Amino acid sequence: EAGAAVAAESSTGTWTTVWTDGLTSLDRYKGRCYHIEPVPGEADQYICYVAYPLDLFEEGSVTNMFTSIVGNVFGFKALRALRLEDLRIPVAYVKTFQGPPHGIQSERDKLNKYGRPLLGCTIKPKLGLSAKNYGRACYECLRGGLDFTKDDENVNSQPFMRWRDR
Repeated sequence: EAGAAVAAESSTGTWTTVWTDGLTSLDRYKGRCYHIEPVPGEADQYICYVAYPLDLFEEGSVTNMFTSIVGNVFGFKALRALRLEDLRIPVAYVKTFQGPPHGIQSERDKLNKYGRPLLGCTIKPKLGLSAKNYGRACYECLRGGLDFTKDDENVNSQPFMRWRDR
């Protein structure tokens, strides 16, 4: 039951039947729990194998794939605990990813750094710095010898640190 709930919640499922269900072929887009096995030595714990139709995912989008699979389901109140342990991505979906637009040589050329690993860091604290102080932290890192800095995944364009100001 829990495996089916996870498959449904992370694909076409909703908490009630809605009139728009009849406007599409839901079976074509449903995630399916196709195998369940008990966790050895653990009572009431199971490993569930869930498969999804590739049409559920935008081609070449890791963000969409992960959001679809784990975005909503980990807050699902019907489950006491949930953990993603393995993810198998079919070759057909992998082929939709074009890879980075430039290789390492292009990055080395931009930075004029050759013959050694590139060294960088993520600025901390990841949230809360003003654009000015974020820039100061970047400057000090680069001045100290780093080749690059990167934004943490939570840094976007929040009111206290707009992208253009950074």
